Amino acid sequence: MMNKLTTPSDTTTPVIQINGLHKSYGQLDVLKGVSMTAPRGHVISLIGSSGSGKSTLLRCCNLLENSQAGDILFDGEAVRWKGQGLDRTPSDRAQVTRFRTNLSMVFQQFNLWAHMTILQNVMEAPLTVLGEDRPKVEARARALLDKVGIGDKCDAWPAQLSGGQQQRAAIARALCMQPTALLFDEPTSALDPELQQEVVKVIKDLASEHRTMILVTHDMRLAADVSDHVVFLHQGVICEEGPPSQLFGNPQTDRLRQFLSATMVN
Repeated sequence: MMNKLTTPSDTTTPVIQINGLHKSYGQLDVLKGVSMTAPRGHVISLIGSSGSGKSTLLRCCNLLENSQAGDILFDGEAVRWKGQGLDRTPSDRAQVTRFRTNLSMVFQQFNLWAHMTILQNVMEAPLTVLGEDRPKVEARARALLDKVGIGDKCDAWPAQLSGGQQQRAAIARALCMQPTALLFDEPTSALDPELQQEVVKVIKDLASEHRTMILVTHDMRLAADVSDHVVFLHQGVICEEGPPSQLFGNPQTDRLRQFLSATMVN
């Protein structure tokens, strides 16, 4: 059975801490020394124009992308690396797997397995990765599908669900791993406005439970409503950050003011 991370007795230890992270694709520098902290029970939103590095930063958090310099810590434990620069990779695959089981990611495209029912989709990772007992996992999966409002879709196939229902199933699948933190990469941008609101409600409900979440979004209203802290990225650096009341109510930089004006935040 895969071991889960042990929550430190010191609850002030951040779930995720990033120090001086650099990420390049060949000669293209995407992240240029980014530092960020996700305290336990807080929602951090990453905002910025397309190409600013938001999704890359999120994928580096989950070790889906390798960074070239800087430190990444989960619950105070640093990722161990080997190699330098573009050759840098994690040196401990078991550590990577352990971290990923505790950082469930919800993608823009729902990534449900088409050959499995919705219930099977939600149950699959705890069964195969964590090695949990099927009756226990099934009970949890059914409860989570009820929680996100699609408990009646357990036996449906992904193709039979709307986009909003599929994304809610993807959130239930992420929750079924009982992660330390949830990572959302543009969870509503593939949906039309009416379906977006189904998913927004679920995210707001999760935020109200004080779950640790990092949210990449173009939905400024969602970021303002659910975040404890907002990070504005521009050209691979943090241009401005702070509580949502400050960033949306009193932006300090011209670049953020321009961005908010373009995204029509009132």
